[in-house]
Formats: sequence, structure tokens, C-alpha cells
Amino acid sequence: MDIKGQKILVIGLAVSGIPTVQVLSEMGARIMVNDRKKAQDLEEGLKQLSGIQADYVLGEHPVRLAEWPDFAVISPGVPPGIPLVQELMKKGKEVISEVELSFRLMEAPVVAITGTNGKTTTTALTGQVFKESGRNTYVVGNIGKPIISVASSALENDVVVAEISSFQLEGIAMFRPKSAAILNITPDHLDRHGTFQNYVDAKARIFENQDQGDFLVLNADDEVTAGLGHKSRARVVHFSRRKVLEAGSFVQDGYIVVGEGNAKEKICLASELRIPGTHNLENALAAAALGWTMGVPFESIEKALKSFEGVEHRLERVDVVNGVSYINDSKGTNPDASIKAIQAVEKPIILIAGGYDKGSSYEEFVKNFDDKVKAVVLLGETAEKIKKTCQNNGFNNIYIVDSVEEAVNCASGMAVSGDTVLLSPACASWDMFRNFEERGEAFKKAVQSLRRIQHE
Repeated sequence: MDIKGQKILVIGLAVSGIPTVQVLSEMGARIMVNDRKKAQDLEEGLKQLSGIQADYVLGEHPVRLAEWPDFAVISPGVPPGIPLVQELMKKGKEVISEVELSFRLMEAPVVAITGTNGKTTTTALTGQVFKESGRNTYVVGNIGKPIISVASSALENDVVVAEISSFQLEGIAMFRPKSAAILNITPDHLDRHGTFQNYVDAKARIFENQDQGDFLVLNADDEVTAGLGHKSRARVVHFSRRKVLEAGSFVQDGYIVVGEGNAKEKICLASELRIPGTHNLENALAAAALGWTMGVPFESIEKALKSFEGVEHRLERVDVVNGVSYINDSKGTNPDASIKAIQAVEKPIILIAGGYDKGSSYEEFVKNFDDKVKAVVLLGETAEKIKKTCQNNGFNNIYIVDSVEEAVNCASGMAVSGDTVLLSPACASWDMFRNFEERGEAFKKAVQSLRRIQHE
């Protein structure tokens, strides 16, 4: 793709916007950057772009900008419904995501992973599967490192393993992964997508350009996900922890099995996984299936599955203080993810939850407390909403606080030896933090303070 001299509007100077501008500059594009935030709120990002020739229009998204570019690259955090984007499309100008731009610039095949929950863990584990096979592997996307940052360095014999969100998929046109997985789909981001069906449709875009030479890995145990198989032109492969399959990855007699027909292989015992919970067994099955579709040897899949220890901010064991375990599951950004976290933790739980309201219902979340959650500490925008849901379901041991530090102190004050204090918010972090990572770091810092107090 030759973009030298082309006029490109970059909308949104977020995590992916900065490297997008840098790459476009290296390729000789004429660049205009637009963000609704003002310069003083973008100081850190603007510093990274010092020396790059670009025009900046900050503080708003003026519709007049639609006259200027040949095409636009939009940040996943910018809703496509804003008037500027609508005007660009009305004028017949392409508005694409950084994922789409990266795909057009890359030579390497892409293995793409989406779903409501488990994307980050599955992406990291799939990356490990490919690395164990000796293949040069880039693990990128919504997991933290934007795809655009490796677009020019990933070569034909390499592999790019990418976590892809529904927001990123809204802006694709030609994006075509060699192998793609949809892990599960439950209601999420309804504040952005409007309806559950719109959200499903956005997720399904991951396979819209695939054909018979590509692979689509689907969760056979998830009705919504499995139901998408008939819409795909790719070869559909399933994974299941509940039933034996003719082809794909599944659990049989306690073993993770991968393959098809007579060429099935026992990889390892499910109990040999180091990551806890049935949801992580599903993530491992998906990673194994993705590796298998791309020809990774069984022994490499086995080595990766048995050695992988999980990702930061996802059921991350932080410390044990006075016999109380502290677990950071800040990546639990929707009710279903936090339900899985509660199910994965065996001890009596003091749960820290709450955050930005994405329009989710917390009914099932609260119903899954069972007898495991003995107290809830709530914070953020959804605190009162979750409190009301708790009370409606007969759960009344509820505390509301103003910060993560206060939440940790409150939880530790009522915890006894053998309890687990679990941060699993069931909400996004955007009401109080830039991202879930920052929230998780605040939790870990607060736990470290408890440790210091213990030693004083």
C-alpha cells in the first residue's frame, strides 16, 4: 500500500493513534491529527510526536475536517456515529481502523482472537504456542501493543497474533485473518453498540473476508458463538470442554485432545494447566485449536499449555497478607468475566466491584455470588446500581467507598485468615482510571501498603 503524499486524517490520539501517526510519517503521508481532548490533556502523547510534521485540530471533532483527507484512520475509542465520521462516509471517503491499516501494510499472516471474555489470556497463550514452535511471533492488538507498531517489521514467514475488540472490527474493510477465533459472546458494550445483536454482528466481522483457505475457531459450548458457523466461508473448527468432537480441541478422560479423525493427539491433562478456572480451560482449548489450524506441532502446543502462567490483571495473585489472599482481576470489565473469576476462586470471597456503566445488567452477576461471596465493597459510577441489585437478591453485606485504596483497606479490615479479597469489578474503569491496567496497579499498590504496615 503506497501512501506517500496521501492526506490522512487520524481521529483519536489514544494508544493506537500515536504509533499510527509515527508510521504514517515514516511512509511520507501528509497527516492531520484530530482529538476531542485539548492539548493540555494530550501532553504526554504530543511529546512522543514532537518532530513529526502534522497539523493538529484539538478540542472538538469539527465536521469541516471531512473536506481535507483522502481517507481517515479512527481510534477504537471514537464512536463511528459522530458527525465528522458520518460526513466523511457521506463524501465517500474511507474511515478505517488501525487494525485495517496495519493489515494492508503487513506481509505476515494474522491469527486474530475476539470474544467478550478471555481474549487477552487466549492471545497471550496462543502467542506462546507459536513461540514454542520456533516461529517469530508478534503478540499485539487490544492486548496492549498496537498492531501498527509491527506492521512494517512482521515478515511473510512470521506470525502476528492479535487480540481484536468489537470497536476495532467496526473499522475494517479487507481485514482477513488466516485463522480467527470467537471465544464467546455475552452482552457487553451496549452503550456503544445499542443492541446485543449489533454487538454480535460487530464480533462476526472478524471472519467476513475469510474464504475456504482460512480457519474459524468457534466455541461449541456457547450457543451464540457456535451459531455463527453457518455464516462463514472459512473452514470452521470447534473447541469444547463439555463434549468430544470429531475435529478441533476438546476434553476427553481428563485430557486436552487436539486434531481430527484418526490424527487426534492427547496434549496434556487439563489439570496440568497453571491457569485456574473452567474459563481458562476454554481459553487453552481455543489456543490449542488455533495453533493446530496453523500447523504448530503437538509438542509445541503441549509445552506452551503446561508452562503458561497467565497474564497481568487477570486472576493475578498479588500477595498473601495475614493469611488473606489478594487477587487482581481488574481485567474483569463486564459481569460475565467477573462471574468466571468468582467461580475460579475457591476461598470465601470479599469482592471489590464497580466502575464505569456500560449499560450492563448485574442480575446474573449477583446471583452467582452463591455462598462464596461474603461481602461486597463497591466503588465508582455503578456502585448504587450494583448495591440495589444485591439488595433485590437478598444480599445486604455491602460497603460503598470512594477509591481502590479505601476498598482494599475496607476489605482487609473485615477479612480473616483463609479469605480472598478479589478485585473483579464487572465494569470498565473509565469513570476513575484511563484503563483497567491503571486500576489494577492501584489495587496492587494498595495491597503493597498493607504489606508495609504489617512489617512496621
